[in-house]
Amino acid sequence: MSKGKKTPLRKCVVTQEMVPKQQLIRIVRNKEGEIFVDETGKKNGRGAYVKSDASVIETARQKNSLAQQLKANVTDDIYEQLLQIVQGKQNG
Repeated sequence: MSKGKKTPLRKCVVTQEMVPKQQLIRIVRNKEGEIFVDETGKKNGRGAYVKSDASVIETARQKNSLAQQLKANVTDDIYEQLLQIVQGKQNG
């Protein structure tokens, strides 16, 4: 890895640790107030990052961390989608 390029770090809303962006999943609230999982990490809107880890996602669900971070209601569908992404990464 070249010295010039830094690894982008982002803070997980659950664990509060700074982690390389590749290990996180981004959830976005756009101007219309829609909440969705942004696997590309490039969509416009307010983003919150969660570690790509099933236990962290469950904690986020219990504590409602994403809703607080995004200042919007985050449905169970979003958490299910996150869990599917994590399971997909572990299997693939």
